[in-house]
Amino acid sequence: MLFDGRGNILTPLEQTLLDTIQDAFPLEERPYRALADVLNGRGEGETVTEQAVFEAVENLRNSGIVRRIGGIYDSHRLGFISRLCAGKVSDVDKFAAVVNGISAITHNYVRSHEYNVWFTVIAESEGEIRAVVEGLCSTTDLHDVHILAATKKFKINTVMGKGADERNEDSRLRGNDDRGGHFIAALSSSDRARIRIACGDIPHTLTPFADWGVPIEALRDDLAQKRMRRFGAILRHQDAGFAFNAMVCFDAPGSAGDVLAQKPYVSHCYERPSFEGFPYTLYAMMHAQSAAELETFIKGAAESIGSPDYVVLHSLRELKKTSFDFFA
Repeated sequence: MLFDGRGNILTPLEQTLLDTIQDAFPLEERPYRALADVLNGRGEGETVTEQAVFEAVENLRNSGIVRRIGGIYDSHRLGFISRLCAGKVSDVDKFAAVVNGISAITHNYVRSHEYNVWFTVIAESEGEIRAVVEGLCSTTDLHDVHILAATKKFKINTVMGKGADERNEDSRLRGNDDRGGHFIAALSSSDRARIRIACGDIPHTLTPFADWGVPIEALRDDLAQKRMRRFGAILRHQDAGFAFNAMVCFDAPGSAGDVLAQKPYVSHCYERPSFEGFPYTLYAMMHAQSAAELETFIKGAAESIGSPDYVVLHSLRELKKTSFDFFA
């Protein structure tokens, strides 16, 4: 049983749509009609109308369980790089206030470790990323910072909920890295304008793409060219029933990443370099519906890769979580 962001129990239609639209929001002129046709074609319940589907999705959006519906683009293929940064901060509130004003930083968490702040920076060069970090160090008490590339990526940009394991198959990247030499797509000015819009949230209308002014065929091409990983709903996991999560870091070989990537409760899995005082190289984000379930998942994951040493960094505070505005 799942609840929306206001504590109300999700209806069966809302639950079904939540499972569907994360990775299968239709790129159609009337997407809610297309969703109704899909659901009615299953013959699993009462016939639903386009309007009923629209209202159910709108409730998921307005309640906060769906953060946005839009494109999830591959920064690597657009000529950008992403780095996870770990550091130490005493004045978390001041740090958060400064970070909130920096568009290059998309995610920022307080975690249960000596390195208590972990944040993601996206930019077009290593120099730009270093400049962002150095600026934070000069304006806050951030110190002892480590900028970590993903030397291998095993799983990213996944969906949660019923059937997630099968639907996440395409997100298992099996060894892609982000250390440099990244692919720079040949993008026109219209491509950049479309991607900038598509990184946002679709209008609250029955014909969102027309009202957005974004050509559907161009979005389909973004998917075909793998510039876009998926088009769908991005959830607030805490509001979607997965309120317990942790970044679990293992001192394990990269080959173990393929094993962890198969776990339905693992949403992201990367190999990153170790640093002094932190020997762990394999990072996995795990999500659960209770503290006990999370602990079970962590122990099971460790056992499945030979029980290496690991550390659990619980998410204590979410300071920032946004989508990157490409070409803003």
